[in-house]
Amino acid sequence: MKTKAKESKNKTEKSSESTLHNNQACFDNALYLKKQSENISKRIKKFNNKLYLEFGGKIFDDLHAARVLPGFDPNIKIKLLQKMKDKAEIIFCISANDIEKNKIRADLGLSYDNEVLRLVDNMRALGLYVSAFIITLFKGQPSATKFGKKLEQRGERVFFHSYTKGYPNEVDIIVSEEGYGKNPFVETTRPLVVVTAPGPSSGKLATCLCQMYHEYKRGIKAGYAKFETFPVWDLPLKHPVNIAYEAATADLGDVNEIDPFHFNAYGKLAINYNRDIAVYPILKNILTKIQGKEIYKSPTDMGVNMIGSSITDDALAQKAAKQEILRRYFRAECDFKRGQGTYQTLERNKALVNEAGAKDALAKVIKAAKDTSRTSKFPCVALELPNGKIITGKTKKIVSASAAVVLNALRTLAGLGDDFDIITDDILLPIVAYRANILKSQSGVLSVDDVLVALSICTAKNAKAKKAMEEIGKLQGCSAHCTYILSPAEEQTLKKLGINITCEPVFLNSNLFEG
Repeated sequence: MKTKAKESKNKTEKSSESTLHNNQACFDNALYLKKQSENISKRIKKFNNKLYLEFGGKIFDDLHAARVLPGFDPNIKIKLLQKMKDKAEIIFCISANDIEKNKIRADLGLSYDNEVLRLVDNMRALGLYVSAFIITLFKGQPSATKFGKKLEQRGERVFFHSYTKGYPNEVDIIVSEEGYGKNPFVETTRPLVVVTAPGPSSGKLATCLCQMYHEYKRGIKAGYAKFETFPVWDLPLKHPVNIAYEAATADLGDVNEIDPFHFNAYGKLAINYNRDIAVYPILKNILTKIQGKEIYKSPTDMGVNMIGSSITDDALAQKAAKQEILRRYFRAECDFKRGQGTYQTLERNKALVNEAGAKDALAKVIKAAKDTSRTSKFPCVALELPNGKIITGKTKKIVSASAAVVLNALRTLAGLGDDFDIITDDILLPIVAYRANILKSQSGVLSVDDVLVALSICTAKNAKAKKAMEEIGKLQGCSAHCTYILSPAEEQTLKKLGINITCEPVFLNSNLFEG
C-alpha cells in the first residue's frame, strides 16, 4: 500500500531531532473539506439521492484528532455539515439504557441526554437542520420516557425504537415487519440524512438500517455509508496515527486490523478495526436482504473517510501521534491509581507505547518536571513553550504547581521575565481566605482557575497583567507534565486552555476526597 510514510523518510529523520510546537501543522483542512464533501456527494448520487450516513466520533471539539494531526481543525466535522447543510438533515440517537443509567461523558462531565441537548442547540445555532430524535433500545425505561416527553413538550419529533427481533443472525426476521418494520419510520425530506449520537453504542447503525427498510417499502432505494475519522484506512496498520486510535479506545478493546474482505475483493491493503470487521458479514447479509443485491464488498467500502489524503507532513503526524500514545498511557496509569480504570486497559496502553516506540516522545518536558521536583523537594509542573523553552512551576505557599507554571509561562511569553508584579498577594490572599473560611477548602493553595480569575481582575489597572493575559492563547497545544495526579478541576482548566497535560501516577497527599 502506497503511503506518505515512504515519501517523507527524510522529513521523519529531521523531525525526530526537533521539538513539536503548537504552530506546526501537518494537515490541510481546506483540502479535506473539499475531498470529504465530494466523496459524500458521490455516495448520495450512487444511491438515487438518498443516503443514510452513520456519523461517528465527536462532531464538535475533536481534540484527539487535533493532537495526532497538528493543524487539524477540531470542529472540521461541523464545518463539513455546514458546507452541505442545504442537502443534509440530522437525526439524533440516544440509547434508553444510557439515559436510565445516567451515563456521563468523561471529557465534559455531562450526561448523555444533556449532551444531546447541548449538541443540538449548537448545531441549530449554526443553521443546521436537526429533524428528529430517536430513543433506541427502548423497553419502557422511566427516565427515557421522561426525556422523550420533555422533548415533545418543546415541539420536537421523538420516536422510540425497541431492540430488533432476530438480531443478529435471523435475517429474514430482522428484515421484516417483526424486525425493522416494528419500529416507526421517521419521515425525512433531504438527500443526506446524518445519523449521529452523543457516544458509542447508541443505535446509529440500527437506525440507519431500519430507515432503509422503510424507504425500500416505499420504493425509495436509499443507501448506507459510514463516516469515522479513525483508524485511517489508507495509512499502514502500524502507523502511529492508527496506533493512537487503539490507545484512545484501549478500554473498549478496539484493535486495528487489515480488512480481509477488502483484500480478498480488490487485492489491496486497507485498515479497519476489529468490531467493524467482525460485524461485516452480518451487516452485509442485512443490506443485501434490504436492497436485493450486494452493494459493498468490504467494511472499508462503506466508509467515506478522506482524512489520509489530507495529511501534508507524515513525519510530523507520526511524532504527534507518538506523543498522544504516551499521554494515553499516563492517563491509564492515573485512572488505574484512582480506581477508575482496569489493569487490562493499563497493560494495553503500555504495550502500545512499546509497539509505537513512543517511550521517549515527551522526554524533554517529563525530565524537566522530575528534575525540578527532585532538586526543589516540591511538587512540580513543567511546560514547553512554542519556542521549545521549558518553564516550571512548583507548589509553594499559596499557589498550586499548575497555577504557578501557567503564570510563569504567561510572564515569559509577555517578555516580563521574573517580574512578579503582574499579580500580588493583596489580590491572592483574600481568595485564599474565602476558600478556607467560606468554602471550607482543604487544599490551602489556589488553583489555576483561581489565579487566572485574579490575573483577569488585575488587568483593569495593571498593564503588565494585561500584557501577560493577552498571551494566554499561545498556551494552546503546549505539552506539560506534572509530578502528581492533578485534581479533576485543575485538569479540566488546563484542558480548556489547550495544554496537553500528563501526570505521574502519584497522589499529592493522603486526602481521599479530590476537590
